[in-house]
Amino acid sequence: MKSATAKESLLMSAIGACRSRLKSFISRRIPVRDDAEDILQEVTWRLMTVDQPVENAVAWLFRAARNEMTDRSRKKSELPLSAYFGADDTGDTAEDELAETLFGVPHTPEDEYLKAMIWAELGEALAELPPTQREVFDKTELQGYSYKELAEESGVSVQTLLSRKHKAVLYLRTRLRDLYDELTG
Repeated sequence: MKSATAKESLLMSAIGACRSRLKSFISRRIPVRDDAEDILQEVTWRLMTVDQPVENAVAWLFRAARNEMTDRSRKKSELPLSAYFGADDTGDTAEDELAETLFGVPHTPEDEYLKAMIWAELGEALAELPPTQREVFDKTELQGYSYKELAEESGVSVQTLLSRKHKAVLYLRTRLRDLYDELTG
């Protein structure tokens, strides 16, 4: 018990000694201040929870920070649907129009028919997805779950959920493309 406390004390002193240098190192390479702080906290947490002994904690922290920055830069940022389509002359985007059709109150019989047709087609496309992809898409897009909530509920990592949702979205885009083309023109 005493050795664990001594190890923790040494670890905390190593972190404290290099924290300002590490923060400066990260801040020079990451333009967003909050992201730099997140990376600093992430690598500090990883060091505190690492299973194997670390001989040089300072070097380990800098290497972990560099790896985390590289990982974050490799991640593709998702664009909203509206980024793929420009706004028309009224200022509405295709995404706004689709959201209004799917979730708004239909004002005419044509709107009601269009809404029912799109939901039916979406339902068929969702039924074709593997159950794990369908679940993550349904819960995050239609039921309002956050990835963190879903990860806690399902016991699956957030990264795995993001991957499943990405695959589902790619499939749905491809599958529903013909319907979209028919409706737009």
